[in-house]
Amino acid sequence: MLPTLTYLQFHALFVVPVVAGLALTATYRLGSRRDVLTGTAILAGLALIYTTPWDGALIRRGVWWYGDGAVLVRFWSIPLGEYLFFVLQTAMVGLWVARFRVDTERQLATPMRTRLVGLAAALVVVLSGLVLLRSDSGLYLGSLLVWSGPILAIQWAFGWQFLAKEWRTVGGATLVPAAYLCGIDSVAIRLGVWTLSKQYTTGYTIPLLDLPIEEAVFFFLTTLFVVQGVVLYIWLRDRWE
Repeated sequence: MLPTLTYLQFHALFVVPVVAGLALTATYRLGSRRDVLTGTAILAGLALIYTTPWDGALIRRGVWWYGDGAVLVRFWSIPLGEYLFFVLQTAMVGLWVARFRVDTERQLATPMRTRLVGLAAALVVVLSGLVLLRSDSGLYLGSLLVWSGPILAIQWAFGWQFLAKEWRTVGGATLVPAAYLCGIDSVAIRLGVWTLSKQYTTGYTIPLLDLPIEEAVFFFLTTLFVVQGVVLYIWLRDRWE
């Protein structure tokens, strides 16, 4: 039987080495080193502030819990490892997207009608989440979509057209880290580092990984937030300069 890892050991094995490797081999094709790192740092701070209340509420509700001995210290019911995940994931994705290129020559000016399309798309995500929240099994996925809505609304209203034109960068920079995070999350679940409630999840899984669909959506969306955030930040900085 495989041994159970602590949350911090999980980071030491699967997350920190990847972040360190990306940092040591970093290439900054997206923008200057300063701008990429500044944008990533801003997003890491926002991730901590925005994610903590939602994450803590779901933990207290029992949507997921941690294995015996997996958590050494908590703050406001949230394990230290969880806070580290917010920061380390952001750093990982920021260093990864730095390797891609975007055409920042496009003007920032966007018609209001175009911005409303981005807001409407985000509203669809929120409404989908509210529908799921009508049942216990939709709690995790529904709350995730509602929580995601404001972030998507800001990013898409500001520059969904720009993001769409840079779809190769956005797609490539999102899918690879999201797939890796899904893979190591599946390992953590199998080792009992954390466990998801059957009551508050839909029961649908990613077949190859046997990973709850909620976790896959979480890692896809949070990775997308960072990719879009860094790309839009570089675009904004370049146009200002």
